[in-house]
Amino acid sequence: MKRSTFYISVGLILSLTFLFSCGKRKAKDGRTDTPTSGTIKFASDESFSPIIEEELQVYQYRFPQTHLLPVYTDDNTGMKMLLDQKVNLFFTSRVLEKGEDAILRGKGPIPSVFPIGYDGIAFIINRSNTDSCITVTDVKKLLKGEVTKWNQIYPKSDKGDIQVVFDNKASATLHYVVDSILDGKNIKSENIVAAKNSKAVIEYVHNTPNAIGVIGSNWLNDRRDSTNTTFTKKIRVMAISKTSKAIDSNSWQPYQAYLLDGRYPFVRTIYAIVADPHKALPWAFANFITGPIGQKIIFKAGLLPYRGEINIREVEVKTQ
Repeated sequence: MKRSTFYISVGLILSLTFLFSCGKRKAKDGRTDTPTSGTIKFASDESFSPIIEEELQVYQYRFPQTHLLPVYTDDNTGMKMLLDQKVNLFFTSRVLEKGEDAILRGKGPIPSVFPIGYDGIAFIINRSNTDSCITVTDVKKLLKGEVTKWNQIYPKSDKGDIQVVFDNKASATLHYVVDSILDGKNIKSENIVAAKNSKAVIEYVHNTPNAIGVIGSNWLNDRRDSTNTTFTKKIRVMAISKTSKAIDSNSWQPYQAYLLDGRYPFVRTIYAIVADPHKALPWAFANFITGPIGQKIIFKAGLLPYRGEINIREVEVKTQ
């Protein structure tokens, strides 16, 4: 039997320039932070917390006089914090709307929005469920409420009603599903469960044989595997097909290679939105993530860096 596996090599070509300050003169708003020192809060949609935590640890190790305090919350709350200028940096999966941009400009800072990477929207099921290939069409039917039982998709399934679980009712994951999978139409399935966060989604699916969870793929990688080709063993990750019938050979999981070449259909962009009138610590941390080190961290975490030269090589591995 021949299996095809992939190797990814990444060359990240970027230079990062920081603006340094000679002192800690207190601004009118009370801030004293510089690009390499001080304490600030920032917000992030909770679905991105694993990768943001990794970036945060490295940045604070390199600049030990910095103290960045993350607020992991839902997408709506994070955006409101940014608009109210309670934070000057927010990580999300969408750009600013015109009205939001106008609000920030009216308060002083000119906002900057730039992508830092990509992750996949993953559909996960219980380990006991072996029906792990599904078409894009069936995903849409499921979310529209047109399909409510497992045997409507898999005639031999005995799992009963399908329970769909999201991280929360206002998350970036849910917004992506509505905007990009359902073309702006609301989810109509009556079997929707809202968990507290992404970790709770994994636990719910782990304990519920008939559940299907929807989470960001950066929650799935087994950190013990440096090749980024192993998902956590607690659940099963579904493979998605763009064809009319999903089988192993035409269905794909949210690996880096398949996010890059388009075989995996549900890919979202992770954005940093900076509204920092001082261009100090919030600005510096966001730009660090777009630099060579920050992009390498994204790559090693199993996501797709926004910047870099990525080459994919396929090799055939013979097994007996």
